Amino acid sequence: MNNAVTVIAVIVALVGVAISYVLHAYSIGAVFVVIAVILALTLRTAAEWERAVVLRLGRFAGVRGPGLYFLIPAIETVYAVVDTRRQSTRISAEDTLTADAVSVTMDSILFWRVVDVKRAATELTDYQNMIAQVAQTSLREVISATTMSDILSNREAMDERLQALIRRKSDGWGLGDIAVEIRDVKIPRELNDAMSRNAQAEKEKQARVTLASAEIAIAQQIVDAARIYQDNPVALQIRQMGLIYDMNKDRGATILVPTTMTQALGEVLALNAAAQQANAQPQRQAPPPAGSVPQA
Repeated sequence: MNNAVTVIAVIVALVGVAISYVLHAYSIGAVFVVIAVILALTLRTAAEWERAVVLRLGRFAGVRGPGLYFLIPAIETVYAVVDTRRQSTRISAEDTLTADAVSVTMDSILFWRVVDVKRAATELTDYQNMIAQVAQTSLREVISATTMSDILSNREAMDERLQALIRRKSDGWGLGDIAVEIRDVKIPRELNDAMSRNAQAEKEKQARVTLASAEIAIAQQIVDAARIYQDNPVALQIRQMGLIYDMNKDRGATILVPTTMTQALGEVLALNAAAQQANAQPQRQAPPPAGSVPQA
């Protein structure tokens, strides 16, 4: 008898008592009291997710619920109340050897629910403990038949194999919607360090291969550019001017680049300067002959 049934029975009994004392109708009040006792003995309630397994004189009489249901006093009894919601059970396998003789510890989660209340309650002594034990033994079997690399790289396939094995073993138990997910895999520390070094070496190998490929590609582009500059000197000069501009565009420096035009212009300017110096010097007079008398 639960709280709701207790409240209903108490209310009916109080109504009978009130009728007896107020109306002095003791017979009617007694009837109400008897009804309250009968309701307390026969009326039951079950939640939306609960199913009550009822036995009549020791034999299965049916599944009652959800909501209100009645029992025959002294004849029918509630043997078990089964929860039909989806449940989860944690399963683990410690220090289990894989197919390649590696000791691992694995934690998994098993999801399941009761789909056949009669079978789960009347054919199994403890269906919750039994499904957990079956899941644990199945997990060990799957680990022993799988290599370490497959466990680490293909967990989905392992989940499917484990799920199929548990379903096959629990067939006919009244349990369904079985699903398994591997939560964690622990390996020995020494093996973990070795795998870390192996992965690091593989990454370094890939990095070096990528760097070598990039250097080959750059060298090939340099060779192609050299051929273009060899056939076209003007392109080489433009490239040189672009590099000089890129190197000094943020410094604000002035750069003088010698070219053939500036060289020729320098020669012309040098000739003009020499001519101007020659014209600016005074012409020297010839010395007078010896023995001559200067004129007054």
